[in-house]
Amino acid sequence: MSSLVQISVLPNQQEDESVILPLALEKAKIKKKDIREWRIRKRSIDARRKPVKINLQVEFWKKDEVRKTIPAFIPQQVLNSKEIAIIGAGPAGLYAALRAVEAGLKPIVFERGKDVRARRHDLAKINKEQIVNPESNYCFGEGGAGTYSDGKLYTRSKKRGNVLKALEWFVHFGADPEILVDAHPHIGTNKLPKIITSMREAIIEAGGEVRFNSKLTDLKLENNKIEAIQINDDQWLSFEEVILATGHSARDIFYLLHEKNIKIEAKPFALGVRVEHQQKLIDTIQYHGDDENPYLPPASYSLVEQVDGLGVYSFCMCPGGIIAPCATAQEEVVTNGWSPSKRNNPYANSGIVVSVTPEDLPNFDPNDPFVSLDFQKSVEHACWEAAEKTQQVPAQRMIDFVEGKVSVDFPKTSYQPGIVSVDLNKILPPLIATRLQKAFVLFGKKLKGYYTNEAVLHAPESRTSSPVSIPRHPETFEHIEVSGLYPCGEGAGYAGGIISAAIDGINCVDAIAKKYAEENS
Repeated sequence: MSSLVQISVLPNQQEDESVILPLALEKAKIKKKDIREWRIRKRSIDARRKPVKINLQVEFWKKDEVRKTIPAFIPQQVLNSKEIAIIGAGPAGLYAALRAVEAGLKPIVFERGKDVRARRHDLAKINKEQIVNPESNYCFGEGGAGTYSDGKLYTRSKKRGNVLKALEWFVHFGADPEILVDAHPHIGTNKLPKIITSMREAIIEAGGEVRFNSKLTDLKLENNKIEAIQINDDQWLSFEEVILATGHSARDIFYLLHEKNIKIEAKPFALGVRVEHQQKLIDTIQYHGDDENPYLPPASYSLVEQVDGLGVYSFCMCPGGIIAPCATAQEEVVTNGWSPSKRNNPYANSGIVVSVTPEDLPNFDPNDPFVSLDFQKSVEHACWEAAEKTQQVPAQRMIDFVEGKVSVDFPKTSYQPGIVSVDLNKILPPLIATRLQKAFVLFGKKLKGYYTNEAVLHAPESRTSSPVSIPRHPETFEHIEVSGLYPCGEGAGYAGGIISAAIDGINCVDAIAKKYAEENS
């Protein structure tokens, strides 16, 4: 059994063993001669006051203790094993496939978009030519939305064992081992594609399959049980188990399920804008003026307020990042943010969104599963029209927005397709706009300097989570009405990021494996 202690050091000491080890030994009341091995297990920044400190969790093994190590990923050869269909190659789908080859099941992954390398051409088109490929974009394609939208691996999930397994798999397939140590691990959009490719290659090497440009277009049910799936409107394939990991933007899947009388429900979601500041300003605010410290990373922030009964909060904050166009159809605009691994761009951006429930919406109907989705679509389309029906986005300086003034000019922003000056109060629904106005003023009181006209609002930030949920049994993970159908990940309403989606993919496969074991016992 190892021993754990917590210590704090200055930023320039965070890798200095001559400082760390004596402090940790003294705290643990252990002598150096009595330990076999030690490591830094967790690292986090404490910037609540000046000077900024680095909190370290240090783990020791005494000489009579053995550090147990288990291989992160142990695949089986599954070429001739029982087949399961996995719809979607985002984190939920990929991790489901990896877990399947560990469990002795053959995964066949169907991805509507392209492989991770080919996706780059379509991302270039939306950025430079403002052409949206509805099947290959920032949301659709190998790796899902996370691959080209940052790669943050932080989750509030309490399933810590599963979180560690998910992170260890990333390291196994090429991520920096530091993600196992950092409190808010981040891989970076520039490094994720290679890791995703390695995951796919491992699935195929084990006997699984990954099929691109393969869109789910229909389902065949018999006695409320999955019998077959249709791919690309023509190919029918028989499967008894189908994991539906299609992501929060696959609206066609929601419509398909509704047409097949498979129950779906409207769910709470959040919508707002993506705000961009200069990274140097955020560093100055968060590090209490110590923004030139070379041992501190670009600073992030987390903000939340209750405004007129609804929560307003920061979402997917990207230090040293870029705002990207994430539409999945031509007549809409959507923003998101990402950062490279070094987070070395001059901008800091974050979604600032209002949390809404279906009951909050003006057209709420308890029998309408699309009330949240329709609201989301209406905002995205209105922003597209306001920005000259292109992939430019409507924008406004922060104080101008609060005061209802159209901005006459802008500082340079990272959003490549461009911005159009509008009064966002006339485009965003009052439900959203009035709460954002009040929240920005309150946020400025929490972070001195945050409320500034040098900050630019880009609208909308609308794909925070799925506006529709697909209900499932909590124990079997199957749809509450359809046997063999496993709603999974963000698109089904059971995850909120890369790691939680990955965990859900693992859990769905574990449920299938348990089902097979019980049937064969």
